[in-house]
Amino acid sequence: MRKTTAAAVALSTAALTFGISGTAHAEQYGIDDPDDTTHGVDVLSMTVRNGKSNVNVITTHDDLRRAPSSAAGGSIFIDTVKGDKGPEYVFVGGFFEGTDYTLLETEGFSQESYGEPVENGDYVMRIDYRNDEVRVRMSRAALGNPGAVRVVMRAAGPSGAVDWVSEKREFSPWISRG
Repeated sequence: MRKTTAAAVALSTAALTFGISGTAHAEQYGIDDPDDTTHGVDVLSMTVRNGKSNVNVITTHDDLRRAPSSAAGGSIFIDTVKGDKGPEYVFVGGFFEGTDYTLLETEGFSQESYGEPVENGDYVMRIDYRNDEVRVRMSRAALGNPGAVRVVMRAAGPSGAVDWVSEKREFSPWISRG
């Protein structure tokens, strides 16, 4: 399992992005996850960037499929309050073509704890089937403008296949705003 420090990744990210769009400022965390589940549901890595305007989560999967019959989807849990155990937000969406997604308030990990959709700020999910990547961008306003976040992701699919990045309900370390 790979855990990348923010400083090491920030240096490589800055080196890659400087020539393209100027200096990039964001704290970043990356983790690899074992190849241990079935198509589309298996999360192989997650990268979280906590930038000036947005929080970005990029996950790489094993064989994402466009077909709705894949039934693959995921939930990204975002913790924004250090004194309150558990997530305050959950981003949910399918990983197949024609699916939908939304950012919800939550008081925990179970669907019963999901609240209303977030109405402030912007968020978007893009799926790159060629590179097996899911990219989610949430504006800081959508997340209540937190100073730091921690994130965990769960993917699920047909016949009960589930894959948590790292361990079940184990958040990333706190990632400061860059």
